[in-house]
Amino acid sequence: MQVDLKSEILHLKEDKNAVILSHYYQTPEIQEMADFVGDSLALSQQAQQTKADIIVFAGVHFMAETAKILNPQKKVLLPDLAAGCSLAESCPPHLFNRFISSHPNLIVVTYINCSAEIKAMSNLVCTSSNAEKIIASIPTDKSIIFAPDKNLGKYLIKKTGRDMLLWDGSCVVHEAFSLEKLTQLCMHYPHAKIIAHPESEEPILRLAHYIGSTSGIINYVKNSPNKEFIIATEAGILHQMEKEVPGKILIPAPSHQDNTCACSECAYMKVNTLEKLYWCLKNEKTEILVNEEIRKKAIVPIQKMLELS
Repeated sequence: MQVDLKSEILHLKEDKNAVILSHYYQTPEIQEMADFVGDSLALSQQAQQTKADIIVFAGVHFMAETAKILNPQKKVLLPDLAAGCSLAESCPPHLFNRFISSHPNLIVVTYINCSAEIKAMSNLVCTSSNAEKIIASIPTDKSIIFAPDKNLGKYLIKKTGRDMLLWDGSCVVHEAFSLEKLTQLCMHYPHAKIIAHPESEEPILRLAHYIGSTSGIINYVKNSPNKEFIIATEAGILHQMEKEVPGKILIPAPSHQDNTCACSECAYMKVNTLEKLYWCLKNEKTEILVNEEIRKKAIVPIQKMLELS
């Protein structure tokens, strides 16, 4: 007999006092099952506030790790433990430790898209939603290391005027957008506003009418009188956007890949499926664990971020 996954997930969630948190980049069917859908900052805030005994994090590994750091007594599950992150993987802890050791006395600010070990080496953590505010909280006479995203780092240098030493990391999804194809697309939609995530490369950001986090992108489109938008971030965001801005035309920015989708998708995010969500809740085998010593160090810059946000 075939299992009705949606009804079974709802039953298990209630029976086990579980909450499902989903990132905007998850598949639509997972987003529809979630108690809360949001960006990294909002999901961190929800994880901090939840009264549930079990947190099922429909996202990638570093997000579930952050939830565990904030909730050491709760069980945190990830539908598929293989749901990693190219940006997080671009910053190996042993190399980053060597990097910051060779540049002592600098304030270390890390983007939340990194491992617990990297967060444990940081003074402050930020998301794309609050990065400018976090940088602004640092006295101007202090020098800064920013990691791991060099594209977000370059954008923040331009926005804040701060001189920052950048780690050479990036997100493969946001570096996949094709400037040539985007320019051609603009010719087909001359009235469309280009919306981009700051993890994108500088040539894409130069074309953008608005640059912001996933939640910022949704709010911009919602409040704009414009009717057409080209969206340069992971295509999963379109599901929530279509629900919140019915009647507006949303066009995914094209990637370098010559595929039928013609948009940029995160293979890691799409590793999670509704079936895996069901089995992870049922069996509780895909648990996220964080070394307690690392957790105690990592929670300090995360809490500072949440206080400043």
